[in-house]
Amino acid sequence: MLADILAQLQKQASAGESGVAAAFELNWQCLEPEAQKLACLLSLFALAPIPWSLVESAASYSYLEFDLKANRTILVERYLLQELAEDTYQVHDRIRELLQQKLEELAEAEELKRGYCQAMVAVAKDIPYTPTLIEIAQATLAIPHLTEAATVYQAWLSDDDLIWPFIGLARFYNGQGAYVQTLPWREQCLSAAKKRFGNEHPDVATSLNNLALLYDSQGRYSDAEPLYIEALKIAEKCLGANHPNTITIRENLEYLRRNRQP
Repeated sequence: MLADILAQLQKQASAGESGVAAAFELNWQCLEPEAQKLACLLSLFALAPIPWSLVESAASYSYLEFDLKANRTILVERYLLQELAEDTYQVHDRIRELLQQKLEELAEAEELKRGYCQAMVAVAKDIPYTPTLIEIAQATLAIPHLTEAATVYQAWLSDDDLIWPFIGLARFYNGQGAYVQTLPWREQCLSAAKKRFGNEHPDVATSLNNLALLYDSQGRYSDAEPLYIEALKIAEKCLGANHPNTITIRENLEYLRRNRQP
């Protein structure tokens, strides 16, 4: 066995591969398909501590129906996954890079990416409009991974889910009064919705309304009003004048105008 490992390392080194890549390849070849799938799923997460509950959620949405904990133990033993604390793990940046290469060779790659995104959408939906300090603390470890879904894996978000990661991230920062950090997510939400759906879509109206609300809360009424007007026009056209979303936007616009009166 040792002679085989040394021979493989020498062969890969002569081909220009680094020692890390060579050792990784040896580890990879020893893994069962289930452990390989789990490793590829883990490569989707950001370079940050990963709560195991998020991995379980992503695996469930990806329909991985094997013993996750047993395969997690194997990955830790083979130095492909690091245990940071109880139920919290992380993948080294170089290992993650190599795993992402393996992911693209995997037949289930698309399914894993969609499952990851669905898990992150579930996280976003759990962040309330006005989160408490406890809810902010509970969401904190998930934020880097939610960011990954909103940016790197945006293409694997379904139409129904597209704006949710942005909404969740904006709520997380807005709930802390971090308006500077909230603004890019409101803006990116609008940009993503327009890019996928065009200028006239309910999600575009929602994104405009949410951005206007941020400006409104900062007293930037002249910036907020035209966004409310545009959102209302789109909502009335796409949803109708009496739809709850349309009514909410209309009420927001009326409230702003009342506040601006001398």
